[in-house]
Amino acid sequence: MKYPKTKPVDVVDTYFGVDVKDPFRWLEDDRSAETEAWVKVQNQTTFDYLNTIPFRKTLKNRLSHLWNYEKIGAPFTEGNYTYFSKNDGLQNQSVIYRRTEHDDPEIFLDPNTFSKDGTISLDELSFSKSGKLLAYSISEGGSDWRKVIILNAETKAPLETPLVDIKFSSLSWYKDEGFYYSSYDKPEGSELSAKTDQHKVYYHALGTSQKDDVLIFGGTAEEKHRYINAHVTRDNRFLIIIPRISTSGNKLLIKDLSVPNGGFITILDNDSSDTFVVHNEGSTLFLVTNLDAPNRRIVKVDASNPTPEHWEDFILETDYVLTPTKGSGYLFAHYMIDAISQVKQYDWTGNHIRDIDLPGLGTASGFSGKQEASKLYFSFTNYKTPASIFELEPETGETKTYWQPAIDFNPNQYDSKQVFYTSKDGTKIPMLITYKNGIEFNGKNPTILYGYGGFNISLTPAFSITNAIWLEQGGILAVPNLRGGGEYGREWHDAGTQLQKQNVFDDFIAAAEYLIDNHYTSSDYLALRGGSNGGLLVGSVMTQRPDLAKVALPAVGVLDMLRYHTFTAGAGWAYDYGTAEDSKDMFEYLKGYSPLHNIKSGIAYPATLITTGDHDDRVVPAHSFKFAAELQSKQTGNNPTLIRIETNAGHGAGTPVSKTIEEYADIFGFTFYNMGFKTLPKTIEEHLEGVTT
Repeated sequence: MKYPKTKPVDVVDTYFGVDVKDPFRWLEDDRSAETEAWVKVQNQTTFDYLNTIPFRKTLKNRLSHLWNYEKIGAPFTEGNYTYFSKNDGLQNQSVIYRRTEHDDPEIFLDPNTFSKDGTISLDELSFSKSGKLLAYSISEGGSDWRKVIILNAETKAPLETPLVDIKFSSLSWYKDEGFYYSSYDKPEGSELSAKTDQHKVYYHALGTSQKDDVLIFGGTAEEKHRYINAHVTRDNRFLIIIPRISTSGNKLLIKDLSVPNGGFITILDNDSSDTFVVHNEGSTLFLVTNLDAPNRRIVKVDASNPTPEHWEDFILETDYVLTPTKGSGYLFAHYMIDAISQVKQYDWTGNHIRDIDLPGLGTASGFSGKQEASKLYFSFTNYKTPASIFELEPETGETKTYWQPAIDFNPNQYDSKQVFYTSKDGTKIPMLITYKNGIEFNGKNPTILYGYGGFNISLTPAFSITNAIWLEQGGILAVPNLRGGGEYGREWHDAGTQLQKQNVFDDFIAAAEYLIDNHYTSSDYLALRGGSNGGLLVGSVMTQRPDLAKVALPAVGVLDMLRYHTFTAGAGWAYDYGTAEDSKDMFEYLKGYSPLHNIKSGIAYPATLITTGDHDDRVVPAHSFKFAAELQSKQTGNNPTLIRIETNAGHGAGTPVSKTIEEYADIFGFTFYNMGFKTLPKTIEEHLEGVTT
């Protein structure tokens, strides 16, 4: 292939006496005309290639057809109304409806009217304590920066000028008087890439100007926090402040709002643990913590004396990771057993009421609601079963189906099994493998190996329409639970961070070798896929083992490990990664696996389709831009190296359905085509017979 010429420049950084070239540094300037021109010509090259794939349109049509079913969210009550989300099928954004006990549902908020192309999305809905007022946030073009609109929820009339320049924030009301939110000062330079590392909490009193909002916490020169969450307890008694330097570990403070001019009380003055307030009964606080409990426990303490030496165990740590929710006057303890859900119900005296009867092996989520709610809802899904919503009677434990999707996909035609394989250092790693019944394990099955492995995030089984398309074509989906994730608690997470990050890549490589050794697939039919931190995973593995897979699909990836912390909130990822300035050892370790810095001339790398969004201000697109330019300049052989840059799109959340369908048609088309497929199985044509799309 002939790629667009990307001009190198003479830029050199020095770390601990070592010079490191950065020839495509100019692509970091997302506001320059040169970068804009580069994006256009790269997209032209990519789409010229994608347009030659004979079954790309067929994949898009099947995706559109399969996506086109009604999707409904669990209902919740605010004031006199019950609210729920619904998408008729192919709407770019889901619509918020409401109803009373006696009236039919009406549209309350339709994000599809926010913009013609669906690129303005709804983020958070936050109702006041009475349910009569609403503050909701929107994202424009996929950016993490938010605008907040305040409504009279009963009349739907706007109440004041929208708040702007809000980022990484919850919206938490105090009575019906106002709400707390968090944000940064707008940075100098590009708002999409410039560093933001001083988060602040403000209080907005209803009916006042944003410029008069009161600074509640943060903003001091002597102490910076990159992320601060603020929320008010359900009884309006306490303001909880959760300051973080990084994505792991937090301090914890409370303020008794019933005490005029009261100050903050510190529960934890260091960030050596992850500790949060789950609930309060009067002055008794219930906390979930991994302090002295890597898999988490729940403790209780009086707010007047809340430091750890006064904590009393409420639910002890077990061998499995605990995540709590609450509703209807009960606590629900969610456990992950080899990434599979188990849920136990407790009352607030600590009595175990029952284990919740789940529909099968998979992921259950929900079980949250107001204290006075008589019913709660939860969803259940796995890799082959579309998510359904179930209704729970907390008093009896009885569950029944509330909503089930009418989708043109039969899960009974597929199998999903969990295996355990051995990584390089002997660690056992679980992996779920999903495929069509009757498949022959002959080493020729197109297989996607999907991974993440970071930030304490757990990959639990969940259905995806896009994955369903892959499975329909006879593809295999394999998802290992790599170290760096949260599936087995803090120790599992820490084993994949900083100077142990190579464990994550070794786990992913061992997963691929397991699939090959057991004839699920072979290197000629294997694709590596992951996004964000998973994009780093794919980038590192494809540069360390270019022979391992035929296709590499790094999405919105962290690919420049020497400079990631200089963009937006990237410095907050240092708990997982460390930074090149920390020490010589840390610099050398990062440089040793940084995807951008390990591309070598004369190597045949896999067919690579890099995907990113031009409004991604989480992992800035400069990572992908520079990686693509470097790879194109050094790729040997005939495997294509392309970058697909979605315009007016960000890190992924809120992406319009139409753009998602087009993107996955391109990703799967590229993957099949580069595995040597010239046609797709006839089943997809049979599905589409008589269907107008």
